[in-house]
Amino acid sequence: MNQKVNIAIIILAAGSSTRMGTPKQLLPYQGSTLLCHTIKIAKDSICHPIIVVLGANADKINTVIDPSSVSVIENKNWSLGMGSSIGVGINFINSYSEAIEAAIICVCDQPFLTTEIINNLVFAYQTQKKPIIACNYADTYGVPVLFQANFFSELVSLQEKGGAKKIINKYKKDVFFISFSQGIIDIDTPEDYHKL
Repeated sequence: MNQKVNIAIIILAAGSSTRMGTPKQLLPYQGSTLLCHTIKIAKDSICHPIIVVLGANADKINTVIDPSSVSVIENKNWSLGMGSSIGVGINFINSYSEAIEAAIICVCDQPFLTTEIINNLVFAYQTQKKPIIACNYADTYGVPVLFQANFFSELVSLQEKGGAKKIINKYKKDVFFISFSQGIIDIDTPEDYHKL
């Protein structure tokens, strides 16, 4: 399964990292930064194109991204929350030259995300014939999550802070879940980062 597919990856990296006190996108991790580590995982997957949505501290964060293999876009309204960044990413996909059949939404602060998890979302989408594939961990579920293109208009209209979970809940019968036990770990505070 190493053939590239027309499934986009949108990496959300627009937040201001208030609880961290410094841009978490730039925190050193695995010889790189949290964001560049996530970009590498996306690049190594079977998906294309890869879109990175920046917002707070965009100028500073942009300097560490290699623009040759990803499209970097800026959400000027990042303070409205994750929903607005998803909308900006989906709007970019809608204007893309090729028809995109689905999009995977992921964040840059899940340090245990792997290329295998991304590819497993695609494989589940291809084999389970469900239009939404989400990850489950602990007693919840969420990103990374794959949405078929017929959900793009609803994703664009997301504006609140909650992100795409509202759509997952609305179409629960259309969702297939894959396991990502370490997905529960994300980096929000200096304590989280020191534990990592």
